[in-house]
Amino acid sequence: MARLRCDVVADSLGLATSITVLLPQPSRTRIGAGVRHLDAPPPVLYLLHGLSDDDTAWTRYTAIERYADELGLAVVMPQVHRSFYADQALGGRYRTWVEQELPALVARFFRVSQDPSETFVAGLSMGGYGALAWALREPGRFGAAASLSGALDVVALTAGEPREEDPRIWERIFDDRPVAGTDADLFALIDRAEPGRVPPLYVCGGTEDPLVGQSIRFAAHARSAGLEVTSDVGPGEHEWGYWDARIRDVLAWLPLPR
Repeated sequence: MARLRCDVVADSLGLATSITVLLPQPSRTRIGAGVRHLDAPPPVLYLLHGLSDDDTAWTRYTAIERYADELGLAVVMPQVHRSFYADQALGGRYRTWVEQELPALVARFFRVSQDPSETFVAGLSMGGYGALAWALREPGRFGAAASLSGALDVVALTAGEPREEDPRIWERIFDDRPVAGTDADLFALIDRAEPGRVPPLYVCGGTEDPLVGQSIRFAAHARSAGLEVTSDVGPGEHEWGYWDARIRDVLAWLPLPR
């Protein structure tokens, strides 16, 4: 597996930013890794970080590199800071960066599959929200989408107590614009979705996680709308040990060429 951290210019943000990319690298000599021979461009997973993380978090705190290597899967991890993957009212255009500019950059720079059936998106916490929002807004882009411990109900989150470390986060992202019913509201996106077009969804959360209720409500609402949802709620907290285990479940669930 090749691991690259790329410093790139994001025109949608008007600044330089970073992405971390894992690319399958066949090898005859690497012991215990890199043995898969790849004739075609590999499938690709866009893997999104959480609120306090960056593009390196998944590779620092999980074994995603080893798991992806076993599957011949490319992984693209962008950096979006504390943006909730949104075009912020008082900040950067992070939704445009991730959903429009990043895929074009990946296609230009890397030899990965451009087939929607071999393109996937997943994320944890804030990234779980970003992954499902992207898949619901642009369902034809992906073969599957997954949320791990997702912060999925932004209407409830914006109505809650301000975060001590970032008390103006919702003002920065949404200003005083209403969120309910907009395309930032996952539940409203479900209501507007065409069930036959939305890719399979995977939602998991730990029973000791304060956000687990949002995953449960999202899965129930999506099923009631006729969407295909796999859900997994079991013991676990909002922490990397849980996400390291669950990303393996997500990878096993993805409809990858085997």
